[in-house]
Amino acid sequence: MTTTPNTQKTVSRKSPNSRTYAEVRSREHLLAEEVEAMRGAIKKNGGRHAHRDSTLILVIYRHGLRVEEAANLKWEQVDFASGNIHVRRIKRGTPSTQPLGGDELRALRKLQREYPTSPFVFQSSRKGPLANDTISGIVEQAGVLAALPFPTHPHMLRHGTGYYLANKGVDTRTIQAYLGHCNIQHTVRYTELAPGRFKGLWDD
Repeated sequence: MTTTPNTQKTVSRKSPNSRTYAEVRSREHLLAEEVEAMRGAIKKNGGRHAHRDSTLILVIYRHGLRVEEAANLKWEQVDFASGNIHVRRIKRGTPSTQPLGGDELRALRKLQREYPTSPFVFQSSRKGPLANDTISGIVEQAGVLAALPFPTHPHMLRHGTGYYLANKGVDTRTIQAYLGHCNIQHTVRYTELAPGRFKGLWDD
């Protein structure tokens, strides 16, 4: 008895999730005005957790937090007396103590009054830390509410921090320390993107 070989070809399908970020959006950082638009849209939309979500985006952006760093942020890391926040980094990143802006201090004090029963700054309805997926969903939805022309994700806020500092002319080593990068090559991308380094090239 002879067997007929199976000549049917297997067609590989590309997962819709396999697209690179470059195929989805033209840049990987958010601008300060876009961050404010997202926060404003959250407040305008209202909802039970509007202040929490708005403050979450503010703190992630101001301190270049990764999702897990924001999820695990505790009140013991916030020093209202000195106006500082102690940032613990993941991925063997360098921790640092960073100043809090006046708007952050006001937002955090209000948040603490609204959510007084958990050690976590950004807590869920069950009084535990927000899940990483929940934070991602908050940032994504904020971009939709703000009618940004591209999908948003939390790491765009961290990239936005680096871009903002580089555009202000902050030196690479300081940005490296602020973001907690072990390798300065991870920081150089921001100075490469900053248009300030080309300023004056065409002046008479």
